[in-house]
Amino acid sequence: MPSSPLRRVRAALAPAEPLLGHSRSRFVRRLPYLVAALFIAILLPSGTMVLGDEYGLNSDLALLLCLVQTAPLLLAVRRPLAAWAVAFTGHVACAAALLAVPVAKGWAWPWTPGGIVGMLLFMLALGLRERPRVLVAVWALMGAAGILFESLDPGRSNGSWPLPVILGGILLVVTSLLRERGLARRALAEQETISEAERARRTLLEERARIARELHDVVAHHMSVITVQADSAPYRITDLPDAAREEFTTIAATARESLTEMRRLLGVLRSEDGTGPAGGPERAPQPGVERIPQLVEATVRAGVPVELSMPEPVPAALPQAVDLSAYRITQEALSNVVRHAPGAATRVSVSLGEDRRSLTLLVVNAAPAEPGGAPLEAGGTGHGLVGMRERVRLVGGTLDTGPLPDGGFRVAARLPFTTEEESSPA
Repeated sequence: MPSSPLRRVRAALAPAEPLLGHSRSRFVRRLPYLVAALFIAILLPSGTMVLGDEYGLNSDLALLLCLVQTAPLLLAVRRPLAAWAVAFTGHVACAAALLAVPVAKGWAWPWTPGGIVGMLLFMLALGLRERPRVLVAVWALMGAAGILFESLDPGRSNGSWPLPVILGGILLVVTSLLRERGLARRALAEQETISEAERARRTLLEERARIARELHDVVAHHMSVITVQADSAPYRITDLPDAAREEFTTIAATARESLTEMRRLLGVLRSEDGTGPAGGPERAPQPGVERIPQLVEATVRAGVPVELSMPEPVPAALPQAVDLSAYRITQEALSNVVRHAPGAATRVSVSLGEDRRSLTLLVVNAAPAEPGGAPLEAGGTGHGLVGMRERVRLVGGTLDTGPLPDGGFRVAARLPFTTEEESSPA
């Protein structure tokens, strides 16, 4: 297994996301490469000329050293630490080579003017990408190299060698703070995304639990009917064989046991401590289509003009799941109007399908009555729509929701009395 230093070297040389690589703009993503190429085009010829003409270094050696110092700027876009290591080696080699030539009076040493600019660019790239301890090590190494060369030939320097150390330290601190701020903002954005997903998931689960609690009464009613029919069968049917009497007794006992288990489950779903508001399961009857007029009256009292259209008399013998779902969908749609479009004219329509095997709900509201008025809830979460979809899916229906061109909103639901699975042959 490779050693830890070797893994660090491999990590430093491996490809990475370039600076500004997360930007959506293609120009912004290419901008670091353009800046690096521009500085190479400036520093390479100017540095070569200064080393040859002013410092008296061999022109070929000057070109080679400047190439090693500036070419890694392109690599710094992706791997600034590896690029800095190559360039810093070039700067140290250049300083060592200048020891063999006569002193260039008035010129900076051990770092040339072009070399100082290049090192500051590498510091800028390092501060935006590397961790603080790496930056401290780089800064300390650069300062140690300057002190070493100054001690080797004190008379050669014009006293400017601390300049790149000081400016580099400032750049490292500023860019490191900018990097930490950017990382914190990205982490916060990721956390907000995760929290929103968890909130939506929790809302969906809570809505499903609420629907399960309400449907308990529907299923319990059918189980109670089965129990009564099975118990009374021996008295209603004459000359019933003993085997049939025993079978009906077994059916009644099984139905009672199932009903007891359902009530125990309902007690857990009612609240976290397993009890209802009064210390036991809620026993209030669930509302249905016949109570939609009362719902509309309450909405009108809340200041929303609502027009109701539904058949007279109210459809009877609706499946209980459809009956309850129709009421809850209408209730949630009107609640959304009160919250998000107070005072908007609203129309509620309840009708049977042409085949009389489905129920159609339509809730349409116009734009708010006062264009300048703010809604009671400016930022809706859409959780009401989640509940509507769950209820429609429960009965195998369809739901169509969306804004209208005039600024209103439309909720249309079709609730079939028999799901496709029930109507298809076995």
